[in-house]
Amino acid sequence: MTDQFEVLRTVFGYDSFRGDQEQIVSHVVGGGDAVVLMPTGGGKSLCYQVPALVRDGCAIVVSPLIALMADQVGALRQLGVRAAFLNSTQTPEERSDVEDRFLRGDLDLIYIAPERLSQQYTRNLLSRGTLSLIAIDEAHCVSQWGHDFRPDYLALGDLADLWPDVPRIALTATATRRTHEELTQRLQLGNARHFVANFDRPNITYRIEPKNQVNKQLLDFIRTDGVVDGEAATGIVYALSRKSVEKIAAFLAANGVNALPYHAGLDRSVRERTLHRFLREDGIVVVATIAFGMGIDKPDVRFVAHVDLPKSVEGYYQETGRAGRDGLPSVAWMAYGLADVMQQRRLIDQGDGDAAHRRVQSQHLDAMLALCETPDCRRVRLLRYFDQEIAPCGNCDTCLSPPKTWDGTIPAQKLLSTIVRLQREHNQSYGAGHLIDILRGAENQRIRQQRHDQLSTYGIGTDLDDGAWRSVVRQLVASGIITPHGDYGVLRLTDEAGPVLRSERSLTLREDARGPVRSRRSAPASVSADLTDDDRNLFESLRRWRTSVAKAAELPAYTVLTNKSLEALAQVRPTSSEQLLSISGIGDAKVDRYGASILEVIGDFESA
Repeated sequence: MTDQFEVLRTVFGYDSFRGDQEQIVSHVVGGGDAVVLMPTGGGKSLCYQVPALVRDGCAIVVSPLIALMADQVGALRQLGVRAAFLNSTQTPEERSDVEDRFLRGDLDLIYIAPERLSQQYTRNLLSRGTLSLIAIDEAHCVSQWGHDFRPDYLALGDLADLWPDVPRIALTATATRRTHEELTQRLQLGNARHFVANFDRPNITYRIEPKNQVNKQLLDFIRTDGVVDGEAATGIVYALSRKSVEKIAAFLAANGVNALPYHAGLDRSVRERTLHRFLREDGIVVVATIAFGMGIDKPDVRFVAHVDLPKSVEGYYQETGRAGRDGLPSVAWMAYGLADVMQQRRLIDQGDGDAAHRRVQSQHLDAMLALCETPDCRRVRLLRYFDQEIAPCGNCDTCLSPPKTWDGTIPAQKLLSTIVRLQREHNQSYGAGHLIDILRGAENQRIRQQRHDQLSTYGIGTDLDDGAWRSVVRQLVASGIITPHGDYGVLRLTDEAGPVLRSERSLTLREDARGPVRSRRSAPASVSADLTDDDRNLFESLRRWRTSVAKAAELPAYTVLTNKSLEALAQVRPTSSEQLLSISGIGDAKVDRYGASILEVIGDFESA
């Protein structure tokens, strides 16, 4: 059995483990089961890859990420690891070759899709070889309460019965207490040791603003935060519907952004080309539904934007976590409006599932609204959702530019009274736009025809403009005082409205921020600020070399060497293979494969 520290150094090129990695690896190497909750970019993969190379046999990595398996395997092969995958994209001959190599003991890891692992043929095959461990990646997919449920994951619970002596490790980048408990129970990991890492991503600046001409807002954001060192940055834009994805991608492309659409309705070959370009090229902005992004290891995504309200804090955290995996400053930006809330409520009301399921979805939405409308630190609110407490971060919009608050009790009473009078006097319910028209004394045909200009609340809200009133409505919905109903999002009072109407409860509301919130700390960066100008020039020379190597090998550039490794090379400027091994991320296989070329690039730069 090889030593885990030797594997870490010689294969992966690291001198030490990070955070809980050492404890997790030691536990699994020793044959123990583990449940690992660790944020995106926290180093989950090493927690099963190192034990796979230490223990005898072949590790099975269960992953739903079929489109990424080839790249994941390619990255491991760059390290000298004998890796392969089994999924539906392969020909029968390719699958047969992997199966033969497994039975001969010529593989260290096999990535496999959950639906294939549930087939009896596959299970019979695996029973004929020696398994070192079973890793279940993206384990939150087993949770029916979660945001990324995959039915095929439900069949993974009986792996404990099939291979009781093989250690299992379940990993996810996010899980609420409910999801954590459910995945533990469904995967039969009741005796597993649990490792819960710190979920804070301090390099990400969180920014949320009211939606107002969202395409223009998004374009302004990308032109400001989507440019790094004068060049277009890589980013992801999430939208709720396929139609929105295509419209936004076309709008951005027409305005000079290298934007590509991605959603499940596009032809598979189109999706594969988009993913291929995103992983291998710089400056690509993918506009996508949430079908895109899970498991993507691209470290230099500088921003993630949402133009629609996510369904849950868990989903929002997972999606924004795809930014800044390299630890450099990145931005998570979102624009949301009252229409988003109405749409999400309608989807919940019309969705599948029983009353309990709809109730949980409503709780998810309420938590998301609370994050959007909080006047306090967003990071504090975000991490509290995952049962972690921190001090205010100083690196979100509400910390960098604290919103003003005001006493909104009287405006709230005016709005609530209008809803009451429409119901009592006319037996009618309306959405936000009509209510605001009444309060602002609008003189339009609909108001006159319905005789709503005769209401005692008509025209009593002229002190606030339309935007301010919409902010009031949003915050009352977020507070659970009013709630939208039906296809048209008509607003009705909840039990929480009574104390406000009776002046038994006062309301402090936040003012919507005007203009962008920026700071030196929040500006995205492509390389560390510690590099001198000369170091940066060498870094660029090394990056050009890496690009040519990756292109020739048809691999994402970061699987050749990460930016952090290139930065270290630019600073240390090694002159021998032994010195190359001192660079983080460079192990024996990469020295054998690239060492001479790297030393040549550095030598040419020094002598120029």
